[in-house]
Amino acid sequence: MQVSLETTSGLERRLAIIVPAEIVDAQVDKRLREMSKRVKLDGFRPGKVPFNEVKKRYGLSARQDVLGEVMQSSYVDAVIKEELQPAGAPRIEPKNIEEGKDLEFVAIIEVYPTVEIADFNKITVETPVADVSEGDIDNMLNTLREQGKSFETAEEAVAELGNLVVIDFKGSVDGVEFEGGVAEDQSLELGSGRMIPGFEDGIVGMKAGEQKDITVTFPADYQSEDLKGKDAVFAITLHEVKVSVLPELNDEFFSRYGVSEGGLESFREEVGKNMTRELKHAIKNKVKNQVMDGLLAIHNVELPSALTEQEIGRLKEQAVQRFASQGMQGLDASILPNEMFQAEAEKRVRLGLIVGEIVKTKDLKPEEGRVRAMIEEIASAYQEPQQVIDWYYASEQQLGQVQYVVLEEQVVDTIVEAAQVFEKACSYEEAIKPAPAKTEKGAEEETAES
Repeated sequence: MQVSLETTSGLERRLAIIVPAEIVDAQVDKRLREMSKRVKLDGFRPGKVPFNEVKKRYGLSARQDVLGEVMQSSYVDAVIKEELQPAGAPRIEPKNIEEGKDLEFVAIIEVYPTVEIADFNKITVETPVADVSEGDIDNMLNTLREQGKSFETAEEAVAELGNLVVIDFKGSVDGVEFEGGVAEDQSLELGSGRMIPGFEDGIVGMKAGEQKDITVTFPADYQSEDLKGKDAVFAITLHEVKVSVLPELNDEFFSRYGVSEGGLESFREEVGKNMTRELKHAIKNKVKNQVMDGLLAIHNVELPSALTEQEIGRLKEQAVQRFASQGMQGLDASILPNEMFQAEAEKRVRLGLIVGEIVKTKDLKPEEGRVRAMIEEIASAYQEPQQVIDWYYASEQQLGQVQYVVLEEQVVDTIVEAAQVFEKACSYEEAIKPAPAKTEKGAEEETAES
């Protein structure tokens, strides 16, 4: 076998491969002789069909099969010989496949880029420092009560924000009703922001049995082209006003969250533990996101289009799953435009290449102790923790996912040790609030300034 390697552009490589005719012919001959032992033809006993007859009938198809197999195996041998790392499947272009002549074909591939690890000291990380206070726990209890609230009818109540009202409404633009602008016995929590701006505020002050026209303006970015920016009049009939009733902090309420004994003190303790866990994860994610943004800013990596296309495919499938969970069943991922996912896919591929090189350079492997600790932490949220632990260790796929997360954390730790790290005292609420998304350009500018 002869192999010549050419760099055509960037990460693209062109392998010109020649396989001697006798190798191909020998494989075809072997294939046909194996077939002759099994083939059945009228007038011949099984296994007694003359070889020339088998070759006449099946020679072309056998040769096509062998050519495919030989090109695939020769390509693999060529990649090993040239010490290449393909980033995707090859594009095979046959050049000469005539019988009796050397097989000639070209395999065009992309290879993984060379990633030069930059100085981690160029990365700046701001670490939030916060605790869970008693006041934070009080706020969380109020939030939990708010989530568990019910509504009771108030006969003479005047509608106000926070009330649940039952209404009929009929909307019109320039005196003409529009599609979707009519409803009967519609329940609406005032202040929820479900309706267009001004609609819910217009109901405030009404009483049960009252009718009223309100005028609102559809937003300029409203989904309907016919209604964007237009004034509409809604005829409102209010049937019922319901006021919210918060649940009492009692054993019944505590049991909803898995606390069956110990009363308020035990419940506060459990809530505090959950908040502390959430705080820990939030801080860890903020540090990780800053590290990843920093890595993107200080590394310039050429991306194999094959990897980007694969990642776009994964993102499309994830999007379809999200749509399905929201009731949009049967959506075909292929109809989603690649442009929707291009930037995110490129970011993920770039980060994957950088992180992979760091793992390789630093010879990092998942630390078993950290893997065990993470699984135990996950299991602690369940009633039967040991069953969850056993399930993770019994599933190679689930265990592998935890090992990957731990390995990623070890990468973050490695970078943080060398980066410029600053602590920032903040409240619990500030610490758990997600940081605004940062573009790669923004990360580059921040790194340059530091």
